[in-house]
Amino acid sequence: MSSAEQTKDFEQFRREIDDVEKRIAGEIDPGVRALVVAGSVFALLVSLVLPHAGAARGFDVLLSTDIASTEHIGLPSRVFVWFTVIFAIGCSLLALMTRRWVLAWVAVSGSAVASVFGVLSIWHRQTPGINNYHGAGPGIGLILGAIAVIVLTFHWIRVVWSRTIMQLEAEEQRRLAAAEAEERDRRLLGGES
Repeated sequence: MSSAEQTKDFEQFRREIDDVEKRIAGEIDPGVRALVVAGSVFALLVSLVLPHAGAARGFDVLLSTDIASTEHIGLPSRVFVWFTVIFAIGCSLLALMTRRWVLAWVAVSGSAVASVFGVLSIWHRQTPGINNYHGAGPGIGLILGAIAVIVLTFHWIRVVWSRTIMQLEAEEQRRLAAAEAEERDRRLLGGES
């Protein structure tokens, strides 16, 4: 086999390795954490049915119903519920189904923001309002939702930062292929065969 044929074969091999590595790098493998993530998403769905403050349930806060207005639901609670629905529930489910790394990052980012607003919402319900208004304190749905989104955020962070065995093997193969190509080029430039 001539040197040109070897180079051509090696380039084809390297392109295949690059394609596999790119495909694998875009995927996640949550493993057992997928159960914890799915359980947290289920707890968040349950929290939307439970009361967040007084008679206002999570869906009332989400849809800005009259009950939510009567209970004086503030902006932190509204932001918390919307971030929970869009990122913690929606993006988490999409990331689990598709196993795409980008969706997992979107889920963890939105869930982190929802965690902050969840804690802020609990604090907001315990603070007197304008004209010293004292409304209902935080309900079980709000507390459950805040805890579930914090747990979800923690586990998503662990998933997106972990590297799978396949990703590590693909990187090792790429390093070996690059070292082999460098050695071959060194021999060619040095006049060795």
